[in-house]
Amino acid sequence: MPRSKKFRRARLIVIVLVVLLVAGVGYGGYRGVTAVRASFPEVDGTVKVAGLSAPVDVKRDANGIPQLYADTSEDLFRAQGYVQAQDRFWEMDVRRHITAGRLSEMFGDGQVDTDSFIRTMGWRQVAQKEYDTKLSPETKKYLQAYADGVNAWLAEHPGGEKASLEYAMLGAVNSGYKPEQWTPVDSVAWLKAMAWNLSGNLQEEIDRSLLAQDFGPDKIAELYPDYPYARNGTIVKTGTVNGDTYRPADGSTPAGAAPGAGTAQGAATTKALLQGLTDRIDGMPQLLGRPGQGIGSNSWVVAGSHTTTGKPLLANDPHLGPGLPSVWYQMGLHCRTASPACQFDVTGFTFAGMPGVVIGHNKDVAWGFTNLGADVTDLYLEKVTGPDTYQVDGKDEKFDLRKETIKVAGGEDRTITVRTTRTGAPLISDVSTEQQNVGKYAPNGSSAPDRGTGGYGVALQWTALSPGRTMDAVFELDRARNWDEFRAAAKDFAVPAQNLIYADSKNIGYQAPGVIPVRGKGDGSMPAPGWDSSYQWKPDPVPFTALPYSLNPAAGYIVTANQAVVDPSYKYSLTKDWEYGTRAKEITDQIEGLLKNNGKISPDDMQTLQLDNTSIMAKTLVPLLLKQRIDDPYVREAQDLLKDWNFHQDADSAAAAYYNGVWRNLLSLAFGQKFPADIRAKDNCLLVRQQDDPTKPDSSSKIVTQCGTRDPSKAQPDGGDRWTEVVRTQLDKPDSSWWTYIDSDHKEQKGLDNLLKEAMKNARQDLTSLLGKDISTWSWGRLHKLELREQTLGTDNSSIASGLVHKLLNRGPYRLSGGSAAVDAAGWNAAAGYQVDWIPSMRMVVDLNDLDSSRWVNVGGASGHAFHQNYNDQTDLWLKGKLLTWAYTPDAVEKATKHKLVLTTG
Repeated sequence: MPRSKKFRRARLIVIVLVVLLVAGVGYGGYRGVTAVRASFPEVDGTVKVAGLSAPVDVKRDANGIPQLYADTSEDLFRAQGYVQAQDRFWEMDVRRHITAGRLSEMFGDGQVDTDSFIRTMGWRQVAQKEYDTKLSPETKKYLQAYADGVNAWLAEHPGGEKASLEYAMLGAVNSGYKPEQWTPVDSVAWLKAMAWNLSGNLQEEIDRSLLAQDFGPDKIAELYPDYPYARNGTIVKTGTVNGDTYRPADGSTPAGAAPGAGTAQGAATTKALLQGLTDRIDGMPQLLGRPGQGIGSNSWVVAGSHTTTGKPLLANDPHLGPGLPSVWYQMGLHCRTASPACQFDVTGFTFAGMPGVVIGHNKDVAWGFTNLGADVTDLYLEKVTGPDTYQVDGKDEKFDLRKETIKVAGGEDRTITVRTTRTGAPLISDVSTEQQNVGKYAPNGSSAPDRGTGGYGVALQWTALSPGRTMDAVFELDRARNWDEFRAAAKDFAVPAQNLIYADSKNIGYQAPGVIPVRGKGDGSMPAPGWDSSYQWKPDPVPFTALPYSLNPAAGYIVTANQAVVDPSYKYSLTKDWEYGTRAKEITDQIEGLLKNNGKISPDDMQTLQLDNTSIMAKTLVPLLLKQRIDDPYVREAQDLLKDWNFHQDADSAAAAYYNGVWRNLLSLAFGQKFPADIRAKDNCLLVRQQDDPTKPDSSSKIVTQCGTRDPSKAQPDGGDRWTEVVRTQLDKPDSSWWTYIDSDHKEQKGLDNLLKEAMKNARQDLTSLLGKDISTWSWGRLHKLELREQTLGTDNSSIASGLVHKLLNRGPYRLSGGSAAVDAAGWNAAAGYQVDWIPSMRMVVDLNDLDSSRWVNVGGASGHAFHQNYNDQTDLWLKGKLLTWAYTPDAVEKATKHKLVLTTG
């Protein structure tokens, strides 16, 4: 996050404190150590917590993972709020300021643009509406109890050094800042951040529009090829929808209803239309990682008939952006005795700041998530006719107007006006002066209204901007006892749309939940004309009863890894932008192989499969690379690394390093050179052919060096799953125009073979500059590094002092195996470099035969305090692919307990 000059001064204070801590001498060293330790949680003894009706036990194991035991549900969630605040309150406080668009109150005017964008979308307002109008009285009661627990801790730590080291630092430049009381809506608003980062194809919609500057529909289609249904399959065999009821076609047990294409006008948008929007999205805090396609996950479940335990096994590893503390928080929530007053006995992964458990198991069922990737966002071009009017079907409509005042630490308040269409879509082009002119150069089709001098506006339609009941669903999942109750909970899971997998002691299942729009005209792949009401969403989304599910399929297992859920015969359109199924196919093949060779799958097999780092694309590409005759011995030496390579991307593999270097250079030569600068990575300078007059296809051209302008994390071609399919389809066309490139001598060359040779030569040069001339010293891990960064100060690079702060808060770099399209998905963006930018954020394997034999691991640790022993204690295990024993039953938890704190009535 950007920082003000005052904030940079604060970092110097931190540096002084660090020096004192390291030195550990004199009065200053004593004060520094005391300040740090003062924020650590009490984990033994007794603490009074206002509002409890009876004592609550907090049992922590050696990794600081808390298991809570209470007599009532409200006491359980009150204690959860207290304990999470002990470990993670700074993180919680920053998160709620993000979701409310109030970062400027903490960090100054450098956050005004981010706050403006979030205020324009109205995350906090939607969360408030959810709380007021949608959530059940029971859920509200639990949310309030959680908030009371947070506030009980906050009353003991009202700010300053007793809350955390970060507050002490913040107070040096923003002395008036004190954390406010926690509210239930603070917890609900976090769901909007989840939904934003898992929101489907918004970035693809923007990218296709920007590519339309230089490419026609046929070429763009080659960059977004059809999903390979025949090769990579779908999550479920596509059933039928009769009326609004889905019927499986894969041998599933039928279940009753759960309770309770054309291109749009202006599609060829230009750089001026969407570049400002892209810049604003790039500036958004990425709490879960980069949004849209590329954020993946793996989950699979195997029926008991196919396991060594005789009961189902379930695995999950969501792929999210790395950071410290980890986005996940491990926890157990247990009622001492099951009763109407206390119905929870659940354990798993949740988010600091939100009650309940999001992914995990209770005594009856287990579940996991992967991103469905449904298309739940659309951009609309709007003909704005006045300060408060816009045009629909030739008539003026009134915007809904509201004022938002952004308070700025150390500066003057800023006021913005948010304009929202009748469909609830905010005009995001109002966020800044730059975006007030978006649409200025959009094509004016024959049926489009005149854009005038101000151009078209851009509005965002998004399912998460309508109130939903996802918070209800979390509590319903936590106490579900069977498949029917699981589906009933899934019905309320509105956003983000996820693939839910399920297991109990006898059954396995899958359910697609979520609010998924039904469009009028258009397919959501390009910005739609807002002035034509026929392009608006239908009033009702896809009915839950029509969404795909599977229960006990004949195959005996279910795999979800962001692949297509169903094939095009399905009645409704879920998205055009599935991930391409590379990971899903590899997991499926591995499961089939284990069943064929061993007959049964063990918990160890499930864990080992999570670490499969095979490059599937290398199996296709390496034989072509080895066929190329390389005369230069310097390059041939590197080419020889690929001989007898097993395609495993191990951290110590020289062949994996060279292959990925070739892959990156292949993408740059074939595609990067041809892409507009606003899609390529900032400061990534390439040789490109530039026409003297871009409006005239036959005009003369010249070769120039041009640098990209996009944030590296979202640059293209990123080398992910889509690009493996793009390249795979083009390999069958050795004379494709994509294989035309400009070589290092500024000469244009043609043909696949020539490009492969050039990519190998360039990769040899790149790796020599990065790893040295001696290839015996090369390894993939030396290139493919992960740094775990604290997400506020730990990501700031605005001064020389930042480096010292990073050493204080961040951990790494670590050398990683894996790759973007591998099951062990340590993702990297080929357009930006080799550094890791998304990871398996946690791993778990649930054993329904013996829940105490289940296993889990987090990337970081339980604590959010940088010097605490549990801040980063699980990372080494995670790096080695090891999992911790996951104690669940009272006896197992008691045996693992190292610290016991009793929260008593206050």
